[in-house]
Amino acid sequence: MRHGLASVSRGGWIAGLGLLAWLGFIGAAHALPAYARQTGQACVACHVSFPELTPYGRMFKLSGYTIGKRQDLPLATMAQFGVTSVKNNRDDQGQKIVPKTNQPVLSAASVFAAGKITDNIGGWIQWTYNNLATDSAGGTVGHSGIDNTDLRVVGRSENTDQTDMRWLYGFTIHNNPTVQDVWNSTPAFGFPFTVPPNGIAAAAATLLDGALAQQVAGTGGYVYWNRSVYVELTGYQTADGFFSPLRAGQDIHTAGGVHRLSGVNPYWRVAYNREWGSNSLMVGTYGAKFRLYPDNTMPFTPTDSYTDIAVDAQFQHISDPHTYTFQFTRIREKQDYRASYPATLAGSPIGVGPTPANADDTLTTDKFKATYYFERKYGATLALFRTHGTTDPGLYGPGSVGGSANGSPDTDGYIVELDYLPLQNLRLMLQYYGYTKFNGARSNYDGSGRPAGDNNTLFVNVWLVY
Repeated sequence: MRHGLASVSRGGWIAGLGLLAWLGFIGAAHALPAYARQTGQACVACHVSFPELTPYGRMFKLSGYTIGKRQDLPLATMAQFGVTSVKNNRDDQGQKIVPKTNQPVLSAASVFAAGKITDNIGGWIQWTYNNLATDSAGGTVGHSGIDNTDLRVVGRSENTDQTDMRWLYGFTIHNNPTVQDVWNSTPAFGFPFTVPPNGIAAAAATLLDGALAQQVAGTGGYVYWNRSVYVELTGYQTADGFFSPLRAGQDIHTAGGVHRLSGVNPYWRVAYNREWGSNSLMVGTYGAKFRLYPDNTMPFTPTDSYTDIAVDAQFQHISDPHTYTFQFTRIREKQDYRASYPATLAGSPIGVGPTPANADDTLTTDKFKATYYFERKYGATLALFRTHGTTDPGLYGPGSVGGSANGSPDTDGYIVELDYLPLQNLRLMLQYYGYTKFNGARSNYDGSGRPAGDNNTLFVNVWLVY
């Protein structure tokens, strides 16, 4: 028997929609997020809709979160909860694929220490409780650990007439590639800003697109000239020793529990930015080269190599009452399995798998997003995404996660999202994922007759930040 969106538990959706309605009528909150308290500005000064940044928000971040008055208690909190419905959440044996759908659930809650320390030092540390984490048996268990973190030391120089900043330069320590970036076209803070916590994920993604989050330590420097040219160089290494707090809570002792890098791995970023009137435009490029151990518990074997090169662009128009933004990025990854492939040929693969059937592969991800807001309260977004690459039955075939019958990683689709912000620190969201191709095919992608559209997902979410 197939289960469509019409099979959503009526009680679960009534409870979820009732919660949205109740939150829509609560009064203005007295507690504002930490940075709003520090700067004395409303949240919309920094954000189109959190976490998407405005030009002022980008300058605040590049300035090391130091604009404004230092707070005695620089703390903030965040929580997300909602209801997820997958069109068909049953496999060919009738078993649930992902847990806790069609019912209201708390997906995550975070505490932040965030803000200015001195005129030249600032940052933020996020600790998150994940209510939907899974154990080794696939059961749902609560788990907490470090989340996105970014600490900075900055300096500035003004133009000779002291009318504006000429140079802004800084040093950053963080734990997620691109979390330090200020344009929302890069992965860490790119759209979608929140995803269904118990949706069905595709098999393939580039390393730069979130695979190393909270597993690495990034230390780097950047310069920003005349609010126009941005250049950054950062090195990433496994968050061991002195940097171990940056991956606190990760499963570092289980093979396949995390990724492990060899040595220091370079990342670069160049962007050109222009601002005029209510508009801003950025075009840029970024990339990295990662050397990865096939088994994170065996840091003495040869390593595989991943080279990611990306281009991106962003346009914003921010006015009253109309605001619209566009972002695009393309990441192309070349995968060189110089360690895994010879071991696979020899019949003694390294690690827990899956193991590649090819000596090298490529993977390309394209993302485009357009958003419109009226009075910074009522928003609508359309996003398109596409991942395509080399067919590799070892990595993406029937025995791998996701189970592509033809060994292809190709996944295409779209996201439609509606947002309502009754308060500056509360967002009510309705989001729909539609898949036109999933793990290599439009129909029967897993060999058991399952079409891509069975993974279409409807998601109602409440996002609170205080």
